[in-house]
Amino acid sequence: MGSFRGIWIARSAVLLVLFYVLFISGSLAVSGKLPDVESEPGLIPTNIGLLIFGITNALLVIGLILSSRWNGWKLALTLAFAYYGAVTFLTQIETWYFLSKITVDEKLLPGLFIMGLPIAFVYVPLAVWILGKGPTRDNTMPTSAPVIPVKQWIWKLMVIAVVYLVLYWSAGYYIAWQNPELRAFYESPGEIVPFWKHLMTTLSEEPGLVPLQVFRAMLWTLCALPVIRGSKINIWWTAVLLGLFLTIPQSLGLIFENPLMPIASVRLSHMIEGIVSNFGFAMFIAWLFHREHKSIQDLFGIEQ
Repeated sequence: MGSFRGIWIARSAVLLVLFYVLFISGSLAVSGKLPDVESEPGLIPTNIGLLIFGITNALLVIGLILSSRWNGWKLALTLAFAYYGAVTFLTQIETWYFLSKITVDEKLLPGLFIMGLPIAFVYVPLAVWILGKGPTRDNTMPTSAPVIPVKQWIWKLMVIAVVYLVLYWSAGYYIAWQNPELRAFYESPGEIVPFWKHLMTTLSEEPGLVPLQVFRAMLWTLCALPVIRGSKINIWWTAVLLGLFLTIPQSLGLIFENPLMPIASVRLSHMIEGIVSNFGFAMFIAWLFHREHKSIQDLFGIEQ
């Protein structure tokens, strides 16, 4: 028992060191390109924040790998693409849309997408092998997730789009937009207007925002599906793990000083907003896709 525990402690330590090495190597993509803006201090000291950031992300990757029924390249590649999509690509799409006119220029933007590549496509596959989930000689096929018909996929994705827009706008307005410093940062200073007026104004001034967020909803779902469909743990633990996956890596970066978002209260508002909306969205996705639902009535447990 002692040797078994020692092996897992050693594996975890190796994965933590690897995370820092690859995270720093990815950060070189933005070295010297960040705006020369003085940032307010983070929520906690940088050294402690980096320790929490590394440990939390490493534990999350370990949980995603060990909870999967898949092994080998299937697990390594699906999780690598899901991790890059959820942690880097979806986050930087919003950076491009909202910050490209404020603190992000054309030289910096590509680096923000590149910096996540080492963790996703080097660290995650290495972690699969280090944790003993590489190719196995056992020819027994793992239990597969229930097959969902194409028509059901279509209406579920439509529901996903609507739910995500509701969560996104509700959390955005009732959490983030309540902060006057955040409104001023996005060049909308002054008193806050009622929700529906704010919504109508945003839709008229930024008609591309709804298609963008529907697109992001589909990408969030695509990143979540390997976790849901590959999970060997019960649906509730899967939903919690998925919620952590769609919130922790994205939100923890906001505890640090950040010249792209230099105002501390703006970072805090966005962190709370993202945790609330994305965790709720993750729980909904897990509930929606963990099994087949023959109809909307079946979705809510209503007998026909």
